[in-house]
Amino acid sequence: VSKPKRSFYYAAVSTAASVLGGIVGWLIGFALWAAVKGFFFGYVPGFTPENFEYVRGLYKDNAFLAICAAAFTPIPYKVFTTAAGVFDISLWTLIVASVLGRAGRFFSVATLIYFVGPKVKTLIDKYFELATILFFVLLVLGFLAIKFFAS
Repeated sequence: VSKPKRSFYYAAVSTAASVLGGIVGWLIGFALWAAVKGFFFGYVPGFTPENFEYVRGLYKDNAFLAICAAAFTPIPYKVFTTAAGVFDISLWTLIVASVLGRAGRFFSVATLIYFVGPKVKTLIDKYFELATILFFVLLVLGFLAIKFFAS
């Protein structure tokens, strides 16, 4: 915030680091699941192979959108990246969705800081999370409307 002219640089670094962190989360989910799934199936009430496969199917059907939404909005991104590893989501799907979502989030903040300056910090702190959720909901509704009216 104190260096608005460097905001895009910071957004690029933040995007790269966050996507790398997402890849680490995916690796943790992918590698660790094999070691701990017996515990979950054996000791966590309601956690059955059937329920797991049902959730895996839902996640796989919507993985790109789910990861992108978590990367852009205040939804816990790390939960979705780890789940992507657990559910065997393609690493490329994770990377592309993460780059789009994280870059969208960080570069939108960078743009505000670049053009408005440090005084926008209060506005970002107060309203940015709500704005990202509303924007993403409107985006999804727009895609659904196009799909519905195109049919």
